[in-house]
Amino acid sequence: MASGPSITITQVDDYVFTVDFGKGLPGLQVDEAEPIGGGAGPFPEQLLVAGVANCLCASLVFALGKFRQDGKGVAAEAACRVERNAAGRLRIVGIDVRISLGAAAADLPRIDRVLAQFEPFCTVSESVQSGIPVAVSVHDGDGTRLK
Repeated sequence: MASGPSITITQVDDYVFTVDFGKGLPGLQVDEAEPIGGGAGPFPEQLLVAGVANCLCASLVFALGKFRQDGKGVAAEAACRVERNAAGRLRIVGIDVRISLGAAAADLPRIDRVLAQFEPFCTVSESVQSGIPVAVSVHDGDGTRLK
């Protein structure tokens, strides 16, 4: 078994599972999307996209703090693109993450340094990217695309 973070997943019913993250953390009910499952919880593709977006946001927050920049909040929207491969099976072929800062770029004098550094520190997106392209954009509080 790997030495990094781990979970335990247990079937509850059909495609419904409970994910146990360990000590003191609430469990998470997951399910497959309709029509296969009942949609009683997030499905695997959503969990993957959430992990990528969360890690990128956390890395950006860390980089902002490192350069003493106040992003005035960080939020993201993320989606994956799913297509059929040559064998006709569904595969995630890309993930798009749109990160938004609450602050305007003009109020962040070191934003160029922050943007140059945050992505390589994201464990999840950097790992996933070796098999799935991850496109990231960053927007300031005015909606201007910075990256």
